Amino acid sequence: MLYYRDRRVEVTSATITVDGVAYRVRDLSLVWHRKGRGTVRTRSRLLGRAVLVLLISALPAGAIVCGVSLVYSAQDRANWRLAAVIVALLVVGALALAPLAELPLGWLDRSYDRGSAVHELWARLHDRDVLLLRTSDALHFGQIYRAVQRAVEADGG
Repeated sequence: MLYYRDRRVEVTSATITVDGVAYRVRDLSLVWHRKGRGTVRTRSRLLGRAVLVLLISALPAGAIVCGVSLVYSAQDRANWRLAAVIVALLVVGALALAPLAELPLGWLDRSYDRGSAVHELWARLHDRDVLLLRTSDALHFGQIYRAVQRAVEADGG
């Protein structure tokens, strides 16, 4: 029975194949996971998240401050028509740019899907511990780990 397959990993009821190396499920006496040491990629994801959060929060705040100061200076000069035009332009501009906020928010969401840690899948194979898989993609790691668990449980382990 096939439990999982992608370009690197295939988990069936008989074998677990990672990067072309196959392990028989019945030879595995124990399977576990742990977090490994971070990599440049995982650290860059954390930095990228921080930049995205600052970008998403700072740009609207800066635009609001500029808009309020323009409206205040226009009304201070008793130019109410100019103040109304500025407010209308800000509202129209905000509505026009709102769909563009989806792009950085999508990047931020995908960065959380990929994770910011390195996950390792270990197994005990003939009385020695073997690293089966090491990845920083949290979503795929979870899918693979669950598939390995199902395969081992189905084998009676």
